[in-house]
Amino acid sequence: MRILLTLEYDGTGYAGWQRQENALAVQQVVEEAVSALVKRKTVLFGASRTDAGVHALGQRAHFDTDSRIPPEKYAYALNTMLPRDIRVRESRAVADGFHARFSATGKRYRYQIYSAPHAGALNRNTHAHVIYPLDAVKMRAELPALLGRHDFAAFAASGSVVKDTVRTITRAELCGDGPEYTLLIEGNGFLYNMVRIIAGTLIGIGTGKVEPGAFARAIASQSRLDLGVTAPAHGLTLMEVYYHESDCV
Repeated sequence: MRILLTLEYDGTGYAGWQRQENALAVQQVVEEAVSALVKRKTVLFGASRTDAGVHALGQRAHFDTDSRIPPEKYAYALNTMLPRDIRVRESRAVADGFHARFSATGKRYRYQIYSAPHAGALNRNTHAHVIYPLDAVKMRAELPALLGRHDFAAFAASGSVVKDTVRTITRAELCGDGPEYTLLIEGNGFLYNMVRIIAGTLIGIGTGKVEPGAFARAIASQSRLDLGVTAPAHGLTLMEVYYHESDCV
């Protein structure tokens, strides 16, 4: 049976989702819990390789098992075994051909910003702190340039090896009027660090460090130099991974 987990985690203490040799990753922690539960070494296949410090409310991962545990009971059992900063929000059976990563049709991310002279204590792990005031009007005026199908080659981090850099963005919205702002962005896929580059550029526009029109220029030029810095990882949360309803039975 193939089981799909919906995972929520605070990424502060982890080296990202993907298992690593010399650092603790979310995948390793969940795999070890699943393996102990079903009494067999089990590999998880995640939908998104979130970076170190990035959080999730809707990460998805699947695994195969011959255990007789009812699919919906995995969430209850695993949550008694996992640390408090990782939780299974839902567990369900899916078709044998389903794949958490390759069956995904889109993703939604949230990037949170706190604009104030002094950093917050309670939001230090979930919001990027910006010491300068932000011009939300200028920031919002930039977002329509992202919508639609474009070649986002300029929006990929250095070292990205993906061949196809064309993506379709269906939503790009900035909520809030300070001191907290939330960037919501949704699309059929994202390049490595793409959302953090968008957020960093948007912050640069809001503080006056980046000239307006940066997104449109970068799409036209395909040059990373037309964009701002990459925003910190801890402001980013993977909110949802989408699938065709027929795939996620």
